[in-house]
Amino acid sequence: MTRSTFLPSLRAIVGVANVLTQGDLSGWEVDWRKRWHGKALAVVRPGSTAEVAAVVQACVAHGVSLVPQGGNTGLVGGGVPDASGTQVLLSMQRMNRVRALDAANLTITVEAGCVLQAVQDASAARGLHFPLSLAAEGSCTIGGNLATNAGGTQVLRFGNARDLCLGLEVVTAGGEVWQGLSGLRKDNTGYDLRGLFIGSEGTLGVITAATLKLYPQPAATTTAMAACASLQDALALLALAQARLGAGLTGFEVMNRFSIELVAHHFPTLPRPLPEVEWTVLLEQSDTEGEARARQRFESLLEAALASGTISDAAVAESLAQSHGMWHVRESIPLAQAEEGLNIKHDIALPVSAIPAYVERTDAALQARFPGVRLVNFGHLGDGNLHYNVQAPLGTDPAAFLREQEAAVNAIVYDAVQACGGSISAEHGVGQLKREELRHRKSPVALALMRAIKTALDPQGLMNPGRVV
Repeated sequence: MTRSTFLPSLRAIVGVANVLTQGDLSGWEVDWRKRWHGKALAVVRPGSTAEVAAVVQACVAHGVSLVPQGGNTGLVGGGVPDASGTQVLLSMQRMNRVRALDAANLTITVEAGCVLQAVQDASAARGLHFPLSLAAEGSCTIGGNLATNAGGTQVLRFGNARDLCLGLEVVTAGGEVWQGLSGLRKDNTGYDLRGLFIGSEGTLGVITAATLKLYPQPAATTTAMAACASLQDALALLALAQARLGAGLTGFEVMNRFSIELVAHHFPTLPRPLPEVEWTVLLEQSDTEGEARARQRFESLLEAALASGTISDAAVAESLAQSHGMWHVRESIPLAQAEEGLNIKHDIALPVSAIPAYVERTDAALQARFPGVRLVNFGHLGDGNLHYNVQAPLGTDPAAFLREQEAAVNAIVYDAVQACGGSISAEHGVGQLKREELRHRKSPVALALMRAIKTALDPQGLMNPGRVV
């Protein structure tokens, strides 16, 4: 590669103002957790699919690798350049248009740089609902959501990002454009290319647009917090809620005592609807019935749970503001952790039935190995996804604990996950954080198939190298 010819070719494609090489580029080069600090050859901001294709073609011609990036909200280091100063950071944020909304077909087609909340708002403006919801929805983008197969708080009812996507537009590693923006729900004409690119973290191609599923807006939404003495009780509440509410149960989150204490300490103005308990459950019902009937069913569920001793207390939101307040507590846990200091994050998936025993055993093993360690355990109990995070003991430097003990902590957590038939990555992806763990914990057959796909679709290895495989 000769910089003197490569950079001018990029400027000719996207314009001088959209090839950034000088000044503060930390917004693109440093990840959200501040763990990875890279250096890009250039930050390139295309404004159309044709420009993305031309940039990829230029990279191929010059042998330059590129790293696609959406809102830079990832947690596994998959969307920032390495420190070599030789990679192109391909920012998709200018490609943020809603291309079409088909109300009769219940679909919306958006570009990859469209912020998740903007998709939700555009759908709501037409009286429709896009159910993907997560804490970073004000800044994460659809392209990143699909590249990592994001989950969020409504997977229990609607599934992951993959389940909400009907079609994709992708620029391949060779710079060609695959037009797969179908709004069809049935199409058995060959391999599922859409499913292949979703969750690939930019290692196979660049997602430039997507056609997504929409749903009717619920007529009523009811939110509550409930107090449980144990995870086994939370599991019993989940079973009761599923039996009583069926598909109306759209959210079922669990938070341990320490995670709530962290939020209360760092964000004291947030509401605390319940007294301190071992486990707090946040549950939500969205229904097509009228508000009065939906609320009656919801309150009947909580009364039954109280009568059986499954829960010791409950608070039902009386307004939209109170509902938002309850969710704000849940969504502030990662921010409170960041305020507390660097921590060892885990995004694990387990069979729901295995979670209480897993947590009991793993908590004990970590406390025995690292006395005083603080465990921030919260997440999506309804779909078996826990954010099982480890904070340094009080008085211990968080950065030093992360640097010196991460491997040992991970071994305890992931060995126990594997023994339960779980996954070391439920919704955050692999990136560079878990790449070596994947090598040790994925079956050799699966790894060989993944490498074969990577080689076939990206023979030069220029698409987000060093991530996933």
